[in-house]
Amino acid sequence: MTRVFSGVKPTGHLTLGNYLGAMRRWAAVDQHRSDALFCVVDLHALTVDHDPARVRRLSRQAASLLLAAGLDPELCTVFVQSHVDEHARLSYVLECVATDGEMRRMIQYKEKAARERERGGSVRLSLLTYPVLMAADILAYGTDEVPVGDDQTQHVELARDLAVRFNQRYGHTFVVPRATGPAVAARVMNLQDPTSKMGKSEDTGPGIVYLLDEPDVVRKKVMRAVTDSGRDVVYDREERAGLANLLEILAACTGGDPAELAGGYDSYGALKKDTAEAVVETLRPVRERHKELCADPGYVEGVLEDGAGKARAMARPTVDAAYQGIGLLPPAGASR
Repeated sequence: MTRVFSGVKPTGHLTLGNYLGAMRRWAAVDQHRSDALFCVVDLHALTVDHDPARVRRLSRQAASLLLAAGLDPELCTVFVQSHVDEHARLSYVLECVATDGEMRRMIQYKEKAARERERGGSVRLSLLTYPVLMAADILAYGTDEVPVGDDQTQHVELARDLAVRFNQRYGHTFVVPRATGPAVAARVMNLQDPTSKMGKSEDTGPGIVYLLDEPDVVRKKVMRAVTDSGRDVVYDREERAGLANLLEILAACTGGDPAELAGGYDSYGALKKDTAEAVVETLRPVRERHKELCADPGYVEGVLEDGAGKARAMARPTVDAAYQGIGLLPPAGASR
């Protein structure tokens, strides 16, 4: 069976973009057709300044929202990254295979490092090396497919390169993974800045719809979305980015095609109203299930404990093989 791995980073409240771009597909498709693992990648949240209590709180919330979105622990493995030591173990080994040039070419590092330099500061070393940790997340499980948004495909390409390089130098150890993504709304954009993705790292903002926003808040944000100077409703991602974003969101919520949907509207207001209601109804079951899970925290903790145990058992043989392949002496008694 195909093995799938993906995760969410607890650096902010999960958004409509996280749901339409990834989580919904995980629940509706990936957990049913594959041996799937879904992870709260909390170690990645430490690459920037953070409040430890907030990271813990957001990690619990992210795990609950994964389950609320429809992930079933009977069908897939749901766990927290830091609960499985094999991620950190393998990351260092892969750092010994990766190059400095590869790390510095990563788009997210280049952008964030440039912003910090403009402010007279610098970024943490972990921001430079975290793509290797992401590669370890993927390769530890013999992953075949990594469902990600298009902004993360560069990191999957790095995982592929490191797997091939390690296999060539030290013997076949890793499966070479590939990135996959949904056809529509793979990258939901900010409602107020449709040239930027709807990122969860921002604490507030009228352009971001959070999964736990109340329905009236969702409606207000969508109705105030930036569109364009024209009046006709057409689907053109390059020239009419704001309008295209609304059409893609509506299409993702209703199962339609953005270009075909555009033909059914003669005003921006009607499109915004229908998009707002579609988003509210799409998120309603997630919010309701999340409320139920919050009332039973012991259930979520049990799922994460069981998931970490399953993940550990899957990852350890591959990581042990990588340690042996690269030349590390096994612990005394390990072969007995």
